Formats: sequence, structure tokens, C-alpha cells
Amino acid sequence: MSTPAGILLIDKSLGDTSMHACRVVRARLRRGGAPKRVRVGHAGTLDPLATGLLVVMIGPYTRMCAALMDQPKDYTATIDLSATSETDDAEGPLQPIAGAVPPTTEGLAGALAALTGVIMQRPPAYSALKLGGRRAYDLARRGSPIPHDMPARPVRVDSITLLRYAWPTAEIAVTCGKGTYIRSLARDIGRGLGVGGYLAALRRTRVGDLRVADARALGQLPDPLTQSDLTTFT
Repeated sequence: MSTPAGILLIDKSLGDTSMHACRVVRARLRRGGAPKRVRVGHAGTLDPLATGLLVVMIGPYTRMCAALMDQPKDYTATIDLSATSETDDAEGPLQPIAGAVPPTTEGLAGALAALTGVIMQRPPAYSALKLGGRRAYDLARRGSPIPHDMPARPVRVDSITLLRYAWPTAEIAVTCGKGTYIRSLARDIGRGLGVGGYLAALRRTRVGDLRVADARALGQLPDPLTQSDLTTFT
């Protein structure tokens, strides 16, 4: 097979890394006759604790990664307001907030509204951003000092909709632009309410015009993979 070209829509499972999905795709393409050095990348990382749409780009389509990453994205997220987290997600460690007063639904809706539009957002200390040429999460996991007040930067949050709320958890739907950390939104929603706030669960459902409803689980992909299994577009 000549160099394959196209994309695969994968519904990433809980616990998998985005790079693991790329390695599986590359191995199956090679078993289907693709060159050993076939290029495989993805259009936006999903953390291991997140599920949902991972767009895997293959061959010449890897050059479109940046353009696709610029597209708006949809997420559903579950926030736990009873504690904070060093990582801003359930990976922890968690610090319960003693005496936290559960906010009203109206108060929570106001906190969500305050975080829409173009906002200044501080990324999580455990993130893929680089500090001195090293990924922040690599530094943190090696015990190196990292600033917990990472520099804030502008991001675009198009909408946040409250889907369900029963203290201490709230489920929200978010539409946002490139570079927005949902973990940071969870943290900042809690801070705005004077309670805790960490991301308990996250699912990405859309990237641009691509939707998780059209994706397949990694284990459902053919083995081997060939050109006919890929989606192409102009």
C-alpha cells in the first residue's frame, strides 16, 4: 500500500492516552501495508481521564492538524464542588472544603455566565504547556518546582450550559475555542462560588463539523487498517 491519507474518528476510552491511540493506529496501518514511517497525529489531546472524540490524522492529512485544532469544540463535563485538586481533576490529590455552603442553582448559573466570552484563563499546573522547554506536567511529576499560578492567557468560551445540578456535582455543556482548559473552568467556577471545584469527568463530543456520534472505539477499528478504512475530504 502506498502512503495512506485521511482521518479516523475515535471515541477514546477512559484511561487511554491520545498518543496510545495514535500508536495503535500506526501499528494497524503498517500491518495493512503502510510504510514503516507513516505519519500519524491527532488534532487535540484528550487527557487520560477524558473520553470522547479524538481526531486522528494520517499521512498528508497531518498537515491539517493545526487548522482543525482551531475549530470550536463541544464538551460535557462533571464538576465536583466539594473539594479542590492539585491537578484540577480527579487525578488529585483532593482537598475537601470544610464548611462549604452549597450554592443555589441561580448562583451557579451566574458563575457560569461570568466565565463566557473571551476570558483570561490560568492553565492547570499539570498541563502540556512548556516551561523552559519542558512540559509542565513532566516537571510536576518529576517533583520539579512549577508555578501554581501559571500565567493567564486569553481563551474563548462561547457558551456554558447547566445540564444538571445536585450538590456537590454539576454537569455542564461547554462550547469553546482552541486552548481552553475545562479543568481550569471547573476550578474557576468553584472559586467564583467560594467552594471547591475540580473536573470529575469530561467527554468531548464535537470538533468543528466532526462528531463523536460518527466515531468508533479504538477496539472496533479494523486490524489491519487500509486506505479504504479512512475518511478523506477536500
